[in-house]
Order: sequence, then C-alpha cells, then structure tokens
Amino acid sequence: MKKLFAKVFLVMCALGTTTLAFAQEATEAASEGGFHNALKIKFIEGGAEFMSAIAILLILGLGFCLERVIYLNLADVNPRKLLKSVEEALDKGDVESAKSIARDTRGPIASIIYQGLLRIDQGVDVVEKSVVSYGGVQSGLMEKNFSWIGLFIALAPSVGFLGTVVGMVMAFDDIERAGDISPTVVAGGMKVALITTVGGLVVALILQTFYNYLLSRLEAIINQMEDASISLIDLVLKYTYKYNK
Repeated sequence: MKKLFAKVFLVMCALGTTTLAFAQEATEAASEGGFHNALKIKFIEGGAEFMSAIAILLILGLGFCLERVIYLNLADVNPRKLLKSVEEALDKGDVESAKSIARDTRGPIASIIYQGLLRIDQGVDVVEKSVVSYGGVQSGLMEKNFSWIGLFIALAPSVGFLGTVVGMVMAFDDIERAGDISPTVVAGGMKVALITTVGGLVVALILQTFYNYLLSRLEAIINQMEDASISLIDLVLKYTYKYNK
C-alpha cells in the first residue's frame, strides 16, 4: 500500500515538473497549430503567475483525488462473502478461524468484524459498542483528505477571480497610459483577465466531479459497514445462544 502511494506521489511530482516547463514551451506555440499549442498560448496570455497557481491546484487536487480513489477501491470488498465465511466458522464454534478470516481480509468492514470477534466472549453489548466505536474510526480514515479536495475546489475559482481583478486593474492602467478608451486597448486587457477565471472554473469543475464520485463511493462503503455490523451482531447472538457463552 505504501509503495503504491509512493508511486502516485512520484507521478504527481513529474506532473508538477511538466507544468513548470509548460510556460517555457509556450513561446514556440505561435508558429505551430493544434489544440495543445493553442492551450499553451492561452496559458501564457492569462499570466504565468496566476495560471501556474491554478495548474498547481489542479495537480494537487488530482493527486489527493487519485489517492482517495485507490484507497476507497481497496477498501471495498464483498461483505456477503466475508460474513458467510465468518458465519460458517462460528457455526462450528471456531472463533479463531473466524478471526483469521476477518484479519486476512482487507478493508474497513473486515477490520470492524475482527474487532467485534476479539470481544465475542465479553457479551453482545461489548461487541456492539466495539463495532460502533471502531466503525467511527474507519469512517474517519476513509474521509481523510476530503477537506483538502474541498479546499482546492474553492481556491481554484478564487485564484482565477483574483487574476481577473488584477488583469482589470492592468487594463485600466493601459487605458490611462493611452489616454483613450479604444476597443483594442479594453478588449485586449479584458481577454487576458478573463482567461484566469475560465481556468479556475475549469479546474473547480474537474475536481468537483471527482469529489462527488468519491462521496458516492464513501457513502456506499459506509452503508455496507452498517449492514455488516448489524449482521455481525446477529451472528454473535446466534453463537452465544448455541454455545451458551
């Protein structure tokens, strides 16, 4: 798991290096065609400072999104299959085998079941409290870095709007120096100023799409955790009555 996250981090670093080189290559775009080169031209026209900040927000946001996608996909298991294996072991009175099944299965659901099985001899009430408490811990782990993604979603358009305001001020400075409100002077400054807003909004839209996808995945796993917790309590009750524990 750590090696996987390390590889993701290296990919994000490579993307960051590419972004820094992005501005240097843009000066050659005027003599070439294609959407990619046009995008590089717009990047430079929007101002290297603000457009670079927006690009960095996109890279960092996508990095956190990718990390959460990997984590949540690894956390998602088949709870029915897991509970069935645990139930078969408990029907035989083999608690240790049930613990081994839960311990060897990845994901928060298996961790919750394992914590409950550790306290199976202490009564149903203790198992239930343990499951509820550890479920909260696992939910917190799955929600990790969601606040950072939300921050980047808010910052991207804000930085874009800031670039627009600065560009507008520069446009008025050009008007003042020219001493004339000509369409050429105004349109040029306005175009450059609005490019940063477009960039910030595009980044926010991309990150918001990933954010909503992650929320749907998180809600699905939490629902599975709640269902598995209820099923585990039922299995513990059945085991207790059967073996008079």
